[in-house]
Amino acid sequence: MPRVLAVEHLSKHYGQKIAVDDISFEVAQNEIVGLLGPNGAGKTTTISMILGVLEPTSGKITIRGIDLARKRETALQRANFSAVYAPLPGNLTVYQNLRVFGLIYGVKQLATRIDALLADFDLRQFRDTKCGLLSSGEQTRISLAKAMLNTPELLLLDEPTASLDPATARDIRIQIRRLVNAGTSGVLWTSHNMYEVEEVSDRVLFLSRGKILLEGNPRELPAQHGKESLEELFVTVAREPLSLGAL
Repeated sequence: MPRVLAVEHLSKHYGQKIAVDDISFEVAQNEIVGLLGPNGAGKTTTISMILGVLEPTSGKITIRGIDLARKRETALQRANFSAVYAPLPGNLTVYQNLRVFGLIYGVKQLATRIDALLADFDLRQFRDTKCGLLSSGEQTRISLAKAMLNTPELLLLDEPTASLDPATARDIRIQIRRLVNAGTSGVLWTSHNMYEVEEVSDRVLFLSRGKILLEGNPRELPAQHGKESLEELFVTVAREPLSLGAL
């Protein structure tokens, strides 16, 4: 399938500290790629560079073939993002937030698009409620609705269901999977929930100390390395990454 995202030899240094160390990977159209690893592995730094928030020390990022460094605005028009640590302005209502971001993204027929997203994410009853008054789970849903406003070709999700109850999280996973299958987008998805990763991802990348250690199908990768589950493999990556070379 066509590439939505290509990351080539990407690195980020902070003085002597190397946060991301010469990584390369792709996300294809209609593909969900899980970006996994323990805290401090470099996941959020990688996403921040793809979003243009951080400037790479070296390497290249292209979104739909558009070089992020050369044509940042054009490339980022094709992307969007959601994370639990990036809440929307709490003094604006749900509708106001979606309208403001919709105007920023230049969404056509914005009122119709907002109404559809309020229905999709079960937010109609909160239309005129200030976001700061919503529960963490409700704020997560509005953040996901915001991320879908411009029908992004590249969707970056950093722990997108962390604040949701299991039933709602499952509904969100099904919805995102359906949108990806039916459209032209690809998703880069970080999570510490290995059940979720195995259910939703077509492929996973394991990051540790800024490097990609493993890559493959989440349902096949554990057995390939002598582990019974993706969670067991994750623990090994987190605790003993150097031992993976012997597996």
